Amino acid sequence: MLLGRDDVILNAAPVYRTDALLRRVNVDRYDDRLLVTTNLIDSYDLLMGFAEKHLPDKFYLEDDVRLSLRNKISREMLVNTLIHREFTSTYIAKFIIEKDKMFTENANRAIHGEIITPDNLEPDPKNPVIAAFFRNIGLADELGSGVRNLYKYGKRYSGQAPQLIDGDIFRIIVPLDDSYSFDAGSASAKNKTSIKTSKAESDVLIDVLILNHLRENPKMTQKEMCNVTSLSLRAVQKAFASLQKKGLLRREGAKINGIWVVEDDEDANI
Repeated sequence: MLLGRDDVILNAAPVYRTDALLRRVNVDRYDDRLLVTTNLIDSYDLLMGFAEKHLPDKFYLEDDVRLSLRNKISREMLVNTLIHREFTSTYIAKFIIEKDKMFTENANRAIHGEIITPDNLEPDPKNPVIAAFFRNIGLADELGSGVRNLYKYGKRYSGQAPQLIDGDIFRIIVPLDDSYSFDAGSASAKNKTSIKTSKAESDVLIDVLILNHLRENPKMTQKEMCNVTSLSLRAVQKAFASLQKKGLLRREGAKINGIWVVEDDEDANI
């Protein structure tokens, strides 16, 4: 099953095969099909090629390193359906890509018969020898990591969590959304932060400008401040109120003949 010739595999497991289908336009039949009946290692390569052909590889960085979400998710789905299936069953394993989701199906010896999540996961390899071989050649990780990876990277790929259903037919369903981009969302958040930071920096510059003018002319009115700084009256009024609230500016004397006093105490400085 792992490395054998096709004719030998057919004699040992005559019902073994994996049917890969693309159903995005012709949903009743298929747009593309790949029927895989070879050994498990070559099957993995063929099925990964099918996924790479029909799934977008969205840009994603993890720790400043480019990571293929498409390959990460496809690997976990396909490795699971290849090594944990019930090979004596007549049920044909499937890998199907549709417009809004992709999923795998394979015959299974159900343990709990429920939806599997990282919280209730209890790793139990159906074919431990095959699983160990895949781990040794680097195509599978430690038990349980596949489920965690599917949940982690599935959300980054489509913005939605996958489903792993443990029944007589084991199903992994990963939602698809071609318009979703995890990095675009991150970039948007970064841009918002940048805008907030720029606004804060701008407010500081306005405060410094106003205080410098008031040090030179403590009798300057807010309208005069608008003329010398080219700021709007609303911006100047807001800055004056903020500076007084911060304890950086105070008013002495009457409203008409009074003066502005800039607090030069180090603790009050900008």
